[in-house]
Amino acid sequence: MTARAGGTLYVVGTPIGNLEDLTFRALRVLGEVEVIAAEDTRAVQAFFARHGITPRELVSCFEGNEARRAEELVGRLREGARVALVSEAGLPGVSDPGQRLVAAAVAAGLPVVVVPGPSAHATALVASGLPSDRFLFLGFPPRDEGPRQALFGSLRGERATLLFYEAPARVGRTFADLAAALGGERRACLARELTKLHEELVRGPLAELAARYADTPPRGECTIVVEGGAESPPAVDVEARVRELLAAGLGPRDVAARLALETGKPRRTLYQLALSLKRG
Repeated sequence: MTARAGGTLYVVGTPIGNLEDLTFRALRVLGEVEVIAAEDTRAVQAFFARHGITPRELVSCFEGNEARRAEELVGRLREGARVALVSEAGLPGVSDPGQRLVAAAVAAGLPVVVVPGPSAHATALVASGLPSDRFLFLGFPPRDEGPRQALFGSLRGERATLLFYEAPARVGRTFADLAAALGGERRACLARELTKLHEELVRGPLAELAARYADTPPRGECTIVVEGGAESPPAVDVEARVRELLAAGLGPRDVAARLALETGKPRRTLYQLALSLKRG
């Protein structure tokens, strides 16, 4: 690896848990570049120390400063510096900061080289035992109820295996919402602390996993894998379903929440329809 007019941005995959999961190529690149940009400069110190890496220059590049840092680092690249981008764990740009810097380097006509490494969602997919020939990675689900229900409802007819990252405290709620949207019998797997000492894979139907984690959140980094649908679900007559739920005694807000999961339609739209039908 030699310096050149217009440096190279190296996107380097780092261990997701086990510090031995660093490739020889990644080790060489991190030892040669002029600048290492890290999501969390403190978090990377452990594997730097483990592998004897002493950065010439270490700067932060996280969600809060990525726009400004991308501009600065593109300037350094134009001057000929070699820059390595690393995240706290895994491959930068996948549910982590980094995509903006990569896009800026590409827009500036600068070379971008990916040095691949461990990936939590790919590891979880393979270990889950669920079909891996076609999958859809969705990152972290929305926290807000409306967008969350709309997303899960829109996935009812998705045949690909679904993958999510999730915070431990929200795992139980996510399994419950997925069970409501996709059916409690749908097979799933919780993969936590992958490649670490306490790695665990818990497999079972969505309803069973929702009950297991309802009051006792798991610990550590969590990836959720969910079986895809076997066939496209039948179309829902939304107005008829709203009338049915209203007749059963549900209020407009509850009707909207239920149907957002069943149909993937915006909760606000469903609420207005339910309100209109209730008044009419």
